[in-house]
Amino acid sequence: MLCKFNRSMKKGITDLRYIVLLAVLFIGLGVMSPSGAQEAPLRFNTIERAPFSFLEKGVPAGFSIDLMNVLAAELGRSVEYTFSDTFPEMLEAVALNQVDGAVANISITSAREAVLDFSQPIFESGLQIMVSGVASGNSVWRAVFNMDLLIAVLAAFAILFLLGLLMWVFERKRQPYFDRPAKDALFPSFWWALNLVVNGGFEERQPHSVMGRFLAVLMVISSLFIVSIFVANITATLTVEAITGSIDSLDDLDGRKVATTVGSTASSFLEGRGIAHRTYPSLATLLEGFEAQDIEAVVFDGPILAHYVSHRGMGQARMLDRVYRSENYGIALPQGSAEREALNRALLGLKESGVYQELVLKWFGTVDR
Repeated sequence: MLCKFNRSMKKGITDLRYIVLLAVLFIGLGVMSPSGAQEAPLRFNTIERAPFSFLEKGVPAGFSIDLMNVLAAELGRSVEYTFSDTFPEMLEAVALNQVDGAVANISITSAREAVLDFSQPIFESGLQIMVSGVASGNSVWRAVFNMDLLIAVLAAFAILFLLGLLMWVFERKRQPYFDRPAKDALFPSFWWALNLVVNGGFEERQPHSVMGRFLAVLMVISSLFIVSIFVANITATLTVEAITGSIDSLDDLDGRKVATTVGSTASSFLEGRGIAHRTYPSLATLLEGFEAQDIEAVVFDGPILAHYVSHRGMGQARMLDRVYRSENYGIALPQGSAEREALNRALLGLKESGVYQELVLKWFGTVDR
């Protein structure tokens, strides 16, 4: 009996070992299988930066989102996106390893590379300038309708009107031109004063009264100085406005209301050039300031400004053609990320297969990137 019991115990232990071994094998196969990987989606931060990343009817969309989704599918993974309010907040979460990465219009810089890892470039971009208006020639018309100039013209007309009425008082009983009731003399008197200042007056309508002659001589002499100063001021206003009223290059930004977003490569670029500028916490607030005319020039990523001009700023904004600093966008990853090599291999595969070019064509209408 004892021998049978021992043999039974040994057989039970052996069976238990087989069961445990099989369980370990099944668990291992489950972890290694693609279906197991799908249960652990990649967690990525992003931000509202159309056309690269934005919410469309509550669903993440854009070039960077589409590209990341295809890359994840190549790895047998899915992606869950979290939208950050600001760019620094989005990158900080990656640096602290709170997410698997971030994707949007993230420029690859040495400062960011010091605390993050980046994929190979996913898009070639650059900084550009956006200003108000559709053409620089509008500045002359703005000068013509300048409020200060308009007030000066109205003040000159008012003075001539009063001087003409004063001449009517002196001359109304001495010559037929002024011999009319007050209500009928308003325009003729003004017209006489205007011609006296501009053309030197009418030979046949010389003042007959002592006070009238004295006033006429005073007006003629004064007009030599007043008209010269007035014309000089108008010319100066038109010239200065025509020269400085438009922004056509980076050199024109000095002394203007320039802005970009906080923590952006555009802000670093402007600081390096010694150009004073304001920084807004987000792209949305930056564009609101531009639309409210609190900003004369926006310096930012060219593709994003181009998207704004074509969708929201048509007729109200224009972009300068020049790209002032070329940049490459990449996928931001925590330092030492295990996903980096796999993402780079998948990205190269998409470029070789033409899928990448199809995404560029879809979102930008060209494959020249």
